Amino acid sequence: MAGAGEFEPESERVTRQLRDEILDGVREPGSKLVERDLAAQLGVSRVPVRDALRVLVAEGLVTPRPRTWAVVREFTSTDIADLTEVRAALEVLTFRLAAQRRQRADLERLRATLDEELAAARAGDAVRARRAAADFHETVTSMAANELLSELENTWRSRMRWLLGQHDDHLTMAQDHEALYRAIADRDVAAVEKLVVQHLETSRRAIADHRG
Repeated sequence: MAGAGEFEPESERVTRQLRDEILDGVREPGSKLVERDLAAQLGVSRVPVRDALRVLVAEGLVTPRPRTWAVVREFTSTDIADLTEVRAALEVLTFRLAAQRRQRADLERLRATLDEELAAARAGDAVRARRAAADFHETVTSMAANELLSELENTWRSRMRWLLGQHDDHLTMAQDHEALYRAIADRDVAAVEKLVVQHLETSRRAIADHRG
């Protein structure tokens, strides 16, 4: 995302806006994404819309259709099972490395993200809580300080943000993250590994309830 005063190309702006709308549930699974209509809605030509749709297809959030339209991806039970399996395999490693390698500045960033998530959850702001929850996991990945792990995370970031949004008990998720934060701060690797396994199970049940 472009910072204050920085130029953001139209294609990147359109991609970001459409991605956020999909992840936040504004554009529901199965809804059409027609180049002409999106260009009119967003006040741009069809070129940046076409570029944005290509990116979102690559990220796994959009399913292409013939000619000039696509649909918001409808994740199946198999899709979710696949994501959950990969998440389970990588998150224990990610959180363990973060606990071993964390720096003071890392903890400050993680604490700020956690505070945002807790505040949003307590205020009942689902969109903000889900975004902060995903930010928490991405911050932990950066704290792991493993370049290959970060590259892998980049390939599935959007799908994981979608998965992390498939729950309704935002306060429980935030409290799980708070316990993980404390264990990381203490460099308590054994506690981190135990808490990650518990968090994964809590998340699995919450996703199942959400999709009920």
